[in-house]
Amino acid sequence: MDLQKHAPATAPRTAELRASDADRDRVADMLREALAEGRLTADEHAERVEGVLAAKTVGELDVFVRDLPAAHAGRPGVAPAPHRPVAGPVPADPDENVVAVFSSAVRRGRWRAGRRIHAYAVFGSVEIDLSEALFEYQQVVIKAFSVFGSVEVRVPENVSLRGAGGGVLGSFEVDAVDSAEVDAPVVHVDGWAVLGSVEARPKRGKLVTDLLDRVHRKVENSLRKHL
Repeated sequence: MDLQKHAPATAPRTAELRASDADRDRVADMLREALAEGRLTADEHAERVEGVLAAKTVGELDVFVRDLPAAHAGRPGVAPAPHRPVAGPVPADPDENVVAVFSSAVRRGRWRAGRRIHAYAVFGSVEIDLSEALFEYQQVVIKAFSVFGSVEVRVPENVSLRGAGGGVLGSFEVDAVDSAEVDAPVVHVDGWAVLGSVEARPKRGKLVTDLLDRVHRKVENSLRKHL
């Protein structure tokens, strides 16, 4: 009996695994931060990014950040975002309706996001951009309905995103994200797409800039109550 022929194949090492787009994005983010911190020159950054885009394996990607602190720092634990809130924290009636019937409706810029937003696109398009919005509530629900139309939702990268919905001869896509920050807002997107589309995902490079200020205010208010 030939043992070599029947021996199980050795599992590939992590460095030998094929790199995904998410792996390349992670390394590219490290390089961008290193450039901003002055650890890399513009030419070094451009050269490494070009190598990252051409890399085939995880090991090839690691070469470009091996000398950077970010590659060796332990990643903080990420707590999963809560599921869709129950009745009570979020009202049954919407704080705002965004409607597009044979037209387009856009909500973007510096605006205050309510606890519940309803979006209706009927032979039209609705865009809800929360990348620069002010979050006054921990949880925001967006109810999206698309009939022969499209609803697009964009959120900052450091916000948790959850989705639950479906499509009837259409597409309902939500890129779920768990924020590493405990106090980060959570956006829940649900609804239906009938011969249309509903799409929700983070907007790269956009962050909730007032998140730290809100945390500080929360701590200060707690201290005042005990004084």
